[in-house]
Amino acid sequence: MRQSPPPMKNKLIKVTAPEVSAPTREEAEAAVRTLLRWAGDNPERDGLLETPERVAKAFEEYFRGYKDDPEAILQKTFEETEGYDEMIVLRGIRFESHCEHHLAPIIGRAWVGYIPNGRVVGISKLARVVEAYAKRLQIQEKMTAQIANAIESALAPQGVAVVLKAEHHCMTTRGIHKPGTDMVTSRMLGIFRDSAITRQEFLSMID
Repeated sequence: MRQSPPPMKNKLIKVTAPEVSAPTREEAEAAVRTLLRWAGDNPERDGLLETPERVAKAFEEYFRGYKDDPEAILQKTFEETEGYDEMIVLRGIRFESHCEHHLAPIIGRAWVGYIPNGRVVGISKLARVVEAYAKRLQIQEKMTAQIANAIESALAPQGVAVVLKAEHHCMTTRGIHKPGTDMVTSRMLGIFRDSAITRQEFLSMID
């Protein structure tokens, strides 16, 4: 009598994105010329002759976050805090990012808070972590989680809280055209997730 095969066990398969080799500057500029022609203009006219070079330089600035390691930014910490274990909040950190769906700007502000567990980090480092993730192609939900997760991993604090408010130009200057609309996302870890009082104290600092 034929036996049935054993039941298949669910296996977790980790899928990683393939590495992409960077094109040359010349290839990048050629791509811009192609887009200009596709838009209906002539990249050889005087006003557009240097545009491909300018766009390539702008992309280096817009997306320089790919060269940053956010956790490395947070490695230098201070332990001489006299036992300070209350909330630390950096408010209204302005950031500029780009939507990964349309390459449209995302302009917003971030509020980042944590409760230390023996170590604190210089406040400029918190702003640099926000900047490192903002200067990449992003969606706001992912960026919010990335900032919080990086701080939790590097500092092992009692808790981390991150709130982002941003206007997405893919919605305000194209598509549905709803200017003045912003999106709010949050990520609460540790004591900020577990304690409603602590969470509310942080949220009360957001204007």
